[in-house]
Amino acid sequence: MNIYVGNLSYQVTEDDLREAFAAYGDISNVNIIRDRDTGQSKGFGFVEMSDNGQAEEAIQKLNESNLKGRNMKVNEARPREEKPKRNFRPRH
Repeated sequence: MNIYVGNLSYQVTEDDLREAFAAYGDISNVNIIRDRDTGQSKGFGFVEMSDNGQAEEAIQKLNESNLKGRNMKVNEARPREEKPKRNFRPRH
């Protein structure tokens, strides 16, 4: 299951998230979303857990829990919505 983790402190690392979720089961992937230009965290990320039961427990226990000074928002990730394509018009 892919889990959305929001409201993260900018100081939270992928290792911090891995440690928090590892108490509930095996983690297959952790990814904090970063700004393409600056590399700064955008304050959210995703944790993938292979066992759905463990993932559900992690969501219940970790939602609204404090990690580095902020209460995380934790829920099942929704599929990414396709953004409408913009028409490119060069400026003159």
